[in-house]
Amino acid sequence: MTKRRTILAGAAGLTAAPFAARAWEPARPIQLIIGFPPGGGTDLQARALAEAAGRFFPTPLVPINRPGAGGAIAAQQLAGMAPDGLNLLVGGGSESTSLAAFRDLPYDPKRSFRAIIRITRQPMLIVAKRGGRFADMAAAVAAAKASPGTVTHASSGIGSIYHAVFVLLSAKAGFEMLHVPFSGGAPSLQAVLAGTVDLAVLAPEETGGMVQSGELRALAVCSAERIPILPQVPTLREQGFDVVVENMKGLNAPAGLPDEIYTSLHDRFRRALQEPIWRGFLERTGTFEGYLDGPGYQAAMDAVLDGLRASIRR
Repeated sequence: MTKRRTILAGAAGLTAAPFAARAWEPARPIQLIIGFPPGGGTDLQARALAEAAGRFFPTPLVPINRPGAGGAIAAQQLAGMAPDGLNLLVGGGSESTSLAAFRDLPYDPKRSFRAIIRITRQPMLIVAKRGGRFADMAAAVAAAKASPGTVTHASSGIGSIYHAVFVLLSAKAGFEMLHVPFSGGAPSLQAVLAGTVDLAVLAPEETGGMVQSGELRALAVCSAERIPILPQVPTLREQGFDVVVENMKGLNAPAGLPDEIYTSLHDRFRRALQEPIWRGFLERTGTFEGYLDGPGYQAAMDAVLDGLRASIRR
């Protein structure tokens, strides 16, 4: 009898363990909501992540573009959805870290979402058209100081993290440029190439290798350190401008997401970050690995937002 109980207990353990490991399974495809147009940095990261993570989910991961207002339209949409794990925002950028420093939003970046995982730290470049007005950052700043408002720069929207780079830079260096907002990085890139604007802030993956090929000239890196794929491009700090701004990307769910769904999503996407597809994307684009768990990711977003608010008030 004792032996029979032992065997039955062991069998129960064998059946319970797999069940516990998959306490939550998505019942429908998971939407990865992207607040910017196709072809921009957020879009490219989302699609690379969906490809890398696909084999860890029983249902498809579907990237959905909802561009506009620096990512705020997508964030507002997600904030009103059910916290069931089936809709995730590819966030961490403008909608999470800069827009609220410039204006009131219909959601709270700190409380309307539950952060799941940070996937990257994203360096940013200040670029100009090769053969355009400016060969380096010093020339652009000198022209802006000499004739305020005559040097133009693109961004992914008013209050976006790309806009914030020039807000901080102009405050530090004492110049005024004309801001030309677009709906994302891809339209900004087209404006620079067409000569519609003088400068733009873009992520390395958004330039599509145009800096390496010579179609674009990178004037500065906005991060604290140079990036490996463009080692010749100096940082803003190296050029005498005490400005450091990095973007970040991660996944966010609506507030109220249950712990078991959070854990399942976090662990699956964490495994995806080790996949060769994802590692190749990072190496190819120069994007920095930036893993943080949900609480760490939320703290990082809050720190950027608080710092930017303080800088703008000053």
